[in-house]
Amino acid sequence: MRVVYERCAGLDVHKKTVVACRIVSNEGQADQVDIRTFGTKTADLLALRDWLAAANVQQVAMESTGVYWKPVFNILEADFEVRVVNAKHIKFVPGRKTDVKDAQWIAELLQHGLLKSSFIPEAPQRDLRELVRYRTPLIQERTREVNRVHKVLEDANLKLSSVATDIMGVSGRAMLAAIIAGKDDPAALADLAKGRLRTKIEELEQALTGRIKDSHRLLLRLHLEHIDDLNAKLEALEAEIDKLMPPFDQHDLMDRLDEMPGINPVTAQVIIAEIGTDMSRFPTANHLTSWAGLAPGKNESAGRNRSSRTLKANRYLRPTLIQAAHAAGKTNTYLGEKYRRLSRRRGKKRAAVAVARTMLVIIYHLMRDGTRFEERGADFFDQLKPQSTQQWLTRRLARLGFKVTLEPLETAAA
Repeated sequence: MRVVYERCAGLDVHKKTVVACRIVSNEGQADQVDIRTFGTKTADLLALRDWLAAANVQQVAMESTGVYWKPVFNILEADFEVRVVNAKHIKFVPGRKTDVKDAQWIAELLQHGLLKSSFIPEAPQRDLRELVRYRTPLIQERTREVNRVHKVLEDANLKLSSVATDIMGVSGRAMLAAIIAGKDDPAALADLAKGRLRTKIEELEQALTGRIKDSHRLLLRLHLEHIDDLNAKLEALEAEIDKLMPPFDQHDLMDRLDEMPGINPVTAQVIIAEIGTDMSRFPTANHLTSWAGLAPGKNESAGRNRSSRTLKANRYLRPTLIQAAHAAGKTNTYLGEKYRRLSRRRGKKRAAVAVARTMLVIIYHLMRDGTRFEERGADFFDQLKPQSTQQWLTRRLARLGFKVTLEPLETAAA
């Protein structure tokens, strides 16, 4: 097999150790193979870097093992071309795959050009990505705490959420604070309502009539303290994200993404943090949608098409785009029309995936070409439906073996 890289190395990364295999190929001679084990502390990783540099190694490959590859990558990325490889790709290539031979097997695959590097962005984007990704579990945890508040209120026979849309609003928080302080008079609690909620005083009095125990007050206090702590962390996180965003917000990119149906500033930040702004990493929009796990799979054997489910892929970008697709499905736009059309035939979940893929294709061209999203209502596309139906009928009859030539609609009408 042809040697692609003459000086390369494979790393088998673990929590406490890194097994490194260094291969040096000399024309007409046997490969020189050296294997050493290093620790994962910074001093050990610097020794690994020096050991690789001593043999003029240029290419280094390692598996994407949890988060343990990150310290190694941070030390080596400045001096070598480091490839973080999907472990599944290595296992698909038959060969020696044992704990002892892992590093040597990775090095041999790299030597012959059989490994494909994963997309690892530059350090500034990685910093932004870490902050944006951490925001997601904080928001999810806050939502869970709010649901726990709902549960406590229901257990105390308080139906506040049936009257107030947001129990975490100004009025809701004032009522909850009074309940925690020991008040249980429904009239006094209802009188704490602010704004438009004051028009529902009578309903609030009925909803706030319950059986409040000391255990309920303790749980409410703990839940609200946790919510306040999460809000403080989210504010600090948002401030830091805003500091890191300007270098990526070139040519009003955030505003151009925000113009798309279903996308808000938070969604735009997730998109930028995950894929960056340099679309040269992805040759086509299809490569990007496949990387994001929004492209249909292809599994054909013996002329039979098997499961074509999409891959899990990026677990931060994909759910965000699918959520944006559900929001876009409620708009009177092309994306909304496509969502409704597909949901009738394929269901809402498949329709959301299809619309999310279309949105990512649009985002790819917006970033690559610097264009803006041109929104057109569903009525514009309704004008194209007769012609689209005509084309669909022509293709369908062609599959059945009929040759049909249909005149344009204007000529037929004349």
